Amino acid sequence: MEIQFLGTSAGQPSKSRNVSCTALKLLDELNEVWLFDVGEATQHQILKTNIRPRKVTRIFISHTHGDHIFGLPGFLSSRSFQGDGGPLTIYGPAGIEQFVQTSLRVSKTRVSYPIKYVVLKEDGLIFENDIFAVYTARLDHRVPSFGFRVVEKPRPGELLMDKVAEYNVPNGPLLGQLKAGKTITLSDGQKLDGRDFLGEERPGRIVTIIYDNNQYFILQSYMIDYCDEKLNMNVSYVLRDNEVRLIKKLDGKIPLNIDAASNISHIKEIFENERIFYSKENMIIKEYIRS
Repeated sequence: MEIQFLGTSAGQPSKSRNVSCTALKLLDELNEVWLFDVGEATQHQILKTNIRPRKVTRIFISHTHGDHIFGLPGFLSSRSFQGDGGPLTIYGPAGIEQFVQTSLRVSKTRVSYPIKYVVLKEDGLIFENDIFAVYTARLDHRVPSFGFRVVEKPRPGELLMDKVAEYNVPNGPLLGQLKAGKTITLSDGQKLDGRDFLGEERPGRIVTIIYDNNQYFILQSYMIDYCDEKLNMNVSYVLRDNEVRLIKKLDGKIPLNIDAASNISHIKEIFENERIFYSKENMIIKEYIRS
């Protein structure tokens, strides 16, 4: 799981920052990439990365202001030239399907894959598979706006090698099956249940991505309700635009990072036990993400 920023500017691009787009790379987990908002020239930003458009299977749109969606028709069109990318699902508020379909129709663009639209109306679960669940929550903005929370389900515990060594399990497929929690049969006919050789389940990681919002208390509630007990482990936040940009690295090994925050005092109250780094330069976020 890796977060990559393709655009962090609001309203209009600057020389060094494109408009809104965040990529959540789930290549190890699902061999997929999810995009959150697709601002103008997102596909140009993607050319500077190792992201392949055909790997993008889900796009989450927070709201329908131009700096968050103008790059969507172009990206969808270019994705058709990447071979068989398979179906794609777009989650967004009412109007996003009309915007996409109108853009494609007027430009006489045909895409080579099916697009499914999921209209966001209420808070709650919008997607779930065996590994992840995605929730949405309504924000306060001039147009309907939504935040997103990606929750990884608990992962199997570490393989207890000391315990495995007692049974002389050879390296190879049998060890891999045991690590997967499956039952294996040794050469002497003895059966071992993999679940007996795993440590405690490891909590899944959580990524919350929130774009435009006018009321700080909504963000406070969103974070506290969902993440209060997990602030010291495996939690990542992305909040930006007219509230705050805030990152906590996924493995929890570095301090909380806040950039360009308009409500630093409120954030400090919530995370009073955390070390806080504040800078007006976006580079501080990039440095910590690369570390």
